Amino acid sequence: MNKLYFGDNLDILREHIASESVDLIYLDPPFNSKRDYSVLFKTPKGHESDAQLQAFLDTWHWSEEAEREFNELLHQPNTMVAEMVVALRKFLGENDMMAYVTMMAIRLLELHRVLKPTGSIYLHCDPTASHYLRILLDGVFGPTRFRNEITWKRTSAHNDPTRYGANTDRILFYSKGDKWIWNEIYMPHNEEYLARFRFKDPDGRRYMDDNLSAKGLSGGGYTYEYKGATSLWRVPLTSMQRLDSENRLHFTRNGGIRLKRYLDENKGAPLQALWDDIPPINSQSKERLGYPTQKPLALLERIIKASSNEGDVVLDPFCGCGTAVHAAEKLRRQWIGIDITHLAISLIEKRLKDAFPGIQFEVEGTPKDLGGARNLAERHKYQFQWWATSLVGAQPYQGKKKGADSGIDGLIYFYDTPSFSRRGKGGGPTLGEAKKIVVSVKGGENVSVAMVRDFAHVIEREQAAMGFFVTLAEPTGPMSKESVAFGFYDEPRFGAEYPKLQILTIEGLMSGTERPRYPDLSLGRSTFKRAAVEDMSAEQGKLL
Repeated sequence: MNKLYFGDNLDILREHIASESVDLIYLDPPFNSKRDYSVLFKTPKGHESDAQLQAFLDTWHWSEEAEREFNELLHQPNTMVAEMVVALRKFLGENDMMAYVTMMAIRLLELHRVLKPTGSIYLHCDPTASHYLRILLDGVFGPTRFRNEITWKRTSAHNDPTRYGANTDRILFYSKGDKWIWNEIYMPHNEEYLARFRFKDPDGRRYMDDNLSAKGLSGGGYTYEYKGATSLWRVPLTSMQRLDSENRLHFTRNGGIRLKRYLDENKGAPLQALWDDIPPINSQSKERLGYPTQKPLALLERIIKASSNEGDVVLDPFCGCGTAVHAAEKLRRQWIGIDITHLAISLIEKRLKDAFPGIQFEVEGTPKDLGGARNLAERHKYQFQWWATSLVGAQPYQGKKKGADSGIDGLIYFYDTPSFSRRGKGGGPTLGEAKKIVVSVKGGENVSVAMVRDFAHVIEREQAAMGFFVTLAEPTGPMSKESVAFGFYDEPRFGAEYPKLQILTIEGLMSGTERPRYPDLSLGRSTFKRAAVEDMSAEQGKLL
C-alpha cells in the first residue's frame, strides 16, 4: 500500500484511490497567503544564496481552470455543497479567495469519498481561510460530523505590527460517520496537580486521599461503624471491607477514613483542543529539512495515534516534505502521499530512505523509462529538470521563474580533503573546503557540441570543480570529444582523475549503466539534509 504519487491530487484521487479505502486523512494545503515559499537546502557556509528554490507559489487566481471546477461543483450529487459555493461566489466574487475555495471544495468531495465510514479527516490551516474551509467541511461531511477545532500554538511569539501576534494554526477535525476510530490521549499532569499526591505507602506508591462520606450529598448513603469510625458512608459495608482488603483506605490521625487514589493508576489529563506543548520546526531543530511549512513529527504522531490503529491507511494529499507519511511509517500504519511537485516527491524519497533503511515503497507518476521521461519533459520543463537533477543527487538551482537562464539547473557540494587545522567533536580532522559541481539538464530531442562548449564556460565562470551535462537525447561523437578535451579534476589526496565535464544520459542514469563520478568524504551530506534514523525495534507506546 505504501505509495507516493507525483501529480495533481484531484486526478490521483479519482484515478488511483478506491472509495472507502482510507482510515485517516491529514492535509496541510496552501493557505492562500500569497507568498512564494522557498526551499533552503543544506549548503556549506557562504553558499546559502545558491540554494534557494521556489517550492510552490501559494497564490490562487480566478482562471479558466477555476471556472471549470466551479461548474463541475454545480453538477455533482452533493447539492448542499453546490448551493454553498454559489452563495460564496455571490459574496466573494471571482477573486483569489474564491479560486482557493473552489479548488478545496472539489478535492474535499473526493477525500470524503475515499474515507472509510469510521474514518476521520484533519485539515490544517491558518486564520486566513479557516472560516471558509470549515463551511466547506460542514457541507461535505455534514455539520453534525464536526468534532473539534484544534488550536496549535506554532510559535511562542510573533511580531505583527498594528495587530495581535498571529502565532496559532487551526486543525479542523471531522469524522465521516457517527462512529469513528478514537484512541484517547492523556497528557502528564502539571506539578500543582502532582503535589496533591502527598502520601506514600510503605512500598513507595504515591496517593492522594478522597472523601468517603456521603454527608451533604443528595440520594442518601449508608450509616454504620467501621473500625471505630461511624458515619454516613458513600459505599455499603461490603464495599468498605473490599476496599480495606485492597489497601484502598487511608485512616486519618483523627480517626476518619478516606479513599486512596494512586498516582500510578491515573492515566493523566485527557488531551484538550489547545495544543501548546509541541514546538514548531525552527532553524536549530534536528528535524529541519529546509522545506517551507514543515510541521513537527510530534504533531502528526499525535493525530495518527488518536485517530488510527496499526495497519490502518493514512493519506496526505498535500504531502510537502512528507512528515505525515514519515509519522505513519514510524507508527506502523500504511500510507499514501501525493504532491504536485517532483521536488517534494524527491525530498520525501530521500527522507524515508534515510530514516528507515531498507524501506520499501512505490513511487507513481514519475518516469519509469525513457518514454516516461520524454513525456514529462514535454508536459512540464521545470518538473523534468527537478526530476533529472535528482538522478545525479543534485539540488535544484534557484527559482526557475526568476531572471534569465544561468545555464545551471542543479548543484552538488562535495569535500575531498580533510582539514587538519582544526579538530571535530570526536578529536579527528574536520572536512576541508567545500567544492562545487554544477549540473545542466537538457530535455530536448537534439543536443549539440555548442551546448557542451557553452556549459564548459559556465563551469569556468562558476569556478566549479566539475560539471555534469545531463541529456535526454543521445550525445554526438563531437560532444564526447569536446567533454574529454576539457580535461580532468585531480583528487588531491590520492591523485585520482575525474572527467571535469561529464556527459550523462537520462537512459543511462535510469538503467544504472551510468553514474556521476566524483570524490566526496561527506557522502552527500553537504548537499542534502539527512533525516535521523528511526528506531523501529520498540512497540508503539501508551498514548500518554
